Amino acid sequence: MYRREFLQPSLLKPPAEPRLPNPASESTVLLHLRRQAMATQFEIVLPFGTPDAISMNEDAFDLLDCLEEQMTVYRETSEISRLNRRAFGSCVRVEARLFQLLETAARIHRETEGAYDITTGALIKLWGFFRGPRRVPTEEEREAARERVGMDKLTLDPQSRTVRYERPGVEINLGSIGKGYALDRMARKLREKWGCGRVLLHGGTSSVYGGGSPPNDERGWQVAIVHPWDRSRRLARVWLRDRALGTSAATHQHLEYNGRKLGHLLDPRTGWPASGLASVSVLAPSAAEADALSTAFYVGGVEMAERYCAAHPNVAALLLADGEDATALALGLRSQEFAWN
Repeated sequence: MYRREFLQPSLLKPPAEPRLPNPASESTVLLHLRRQAMATQFEIVLPFGTPDAISMNEDAFDLLDCLEEQMTVYRETSEISRLNRRAFGSCVRVEARLFQLLETAARIHRETEGAYDITTGALIKLWGFFRGPRRVPTEEEREAARERVGMDKLTLDPQSRTVRYERPGVEINLGSIGKGYALDRMARKLREKWGCGRVLLHGGTSSVYGGGSPPNDERGWQVAIVHPWDRSRRLARVWLRDRALGTSAATHQHLEYNGRKLGHLLDPRTGWPASGLASVSVLAPSAAEADALSTAFYVGGVEMAERYCAAHPNVAALLLADGEDATALALGLRSQEFAWN
């Protein structure tokens, strides 16, 4: 998974261990529990004193491990790896919730004019963003890879719950949506099985879901969006209450080419790294949507993001243009859930 740390959950400076109660401000004391997964650190944050906290979080983290095993392309035994090997020329049945995730990805592809695409596996490998080495491929190589990219090369049959690839070499990669999907599933388990609706979850802090609100702020969980190049500089704050926030930027994964930094977020329509924006943060009802849309807006640019937010009032975004003195642009953010820093 390629998302990295661009958000700062308020009060979440990671301590060495879960915090102990503070008699002076017990309502603000939070319990932090963490596990390494999907090449980053996941964290569950609860108000101190939440009943069965350790047991419920172990249950949620065990689900996270299962989801990584299902979705990763770094293990040959995963369901996605098996799908990539077997789905050309034959219909492969997949697990029900994974099929729903693929349908969500297909919907977002349509709604974002092709800027979002989970079939970019061949391009990711070509540029060396899978296992390396990173390099700039030739035009002929890019065109050959693009022949194996596109949601039109994927047939989803909801009746049989099967997937079929229409060309050889098509590869799905869920790195742009997998962490958010895992957060959604974890939050649902905590809510439905354990009755825990007051929780903050994040994966590497670039994917965040806030369920309910913390004891000291009914607006929701306060999260700061930081500058991609200067983590001491905050761009804005948002409050998450049964909402999610995802951020995409190409700061950490890039290669140098002719004096330019080329990032790992590839435009499936051109085969080249997307450019023009430094970072994109998206607020959406689910973490899977927030993650996918932050990638789509980064690739599709400001005008496409404006069209999308205008047509989807439950989605908002904060876009930072590339450049030293660039200012951020807010789209669809409501005053009660957003503040400039």
